[in-house]
Amino acid sequence: MIVERLPYTLMLTGTALVLSVIIALPLGVISSVNQYKTIDHVSMGMALFWLSMPNFWLGLMLMLLFGLWLGWVPISGYSGFKSLILPAVTLGLPEVGLLARLMRSEMLEVLRDEYIKTARAKGLKEFFVMYKHALRNAVIPVVVYLFLGIPWLISGSVVIETVFSWPGIGRLLYRSILLKDFPVVQAIILIIAVLTVIFNFLGDILTGVLDPRIRFA
Repeated sequence: MIVERLPYTLMLTGTALVLSVIIALPLGVISSVNQYKTIDHVSMGMALFWLSMPNFWLGLMLMLLFGLWLGWVPISGYSGFKSLILPAVTLGLPEVGLLARLMRSEMLEVLRDEYIKTARAKGLKEFFVMYKHALRNAVIPVVVYLFLGIPWLISGSVVIETVFSWPGIGRLLYRSILLKDFPVVQAIILIIAVLTVIFNFLGDILTGVLDPRIRFA
């Protein structure tokens, strides 16, 4: 049962993660570069709004607007790529808020370091200062969080899969709890725990790749 449903959950969480990264990282960088300006207030206000939004309520509103009123996408089950859009957006938008705020805070901290001032004093263009020096160091904690956040996305998909009747392990976990099918519940929780350990390990490895100083610490 788990083997049949796990690919659907991985598809959902993978799409949500890619969507959140594509939106959040540029948003955090733009916000940090324009600190205290209008675009900074607007982008961080949007990030806080999505972060504070209950995902089950967001899913229901998206179903109502894009599924029932406009009829653009299916609202339940899996019948192709279109049926993936709403649950992936619902699962990814709260991550957008968190990642964007994390990216902004890390960029602001890096931009205050002495080597950034040195790079600017050497006459380097602002583009190279931001994206070659600052972004490379600021993105390291974000990458670590991304790897740690993947199991949380999988566990958090329980509500989303239930709302959208998505045929993944999250919905299977919910139904197994209702039916008191404890072996299935234990197996799914074990899988989430193992994935947490694996992605934590991969996050540490990638951190050493991005920052060679960590490998010699």
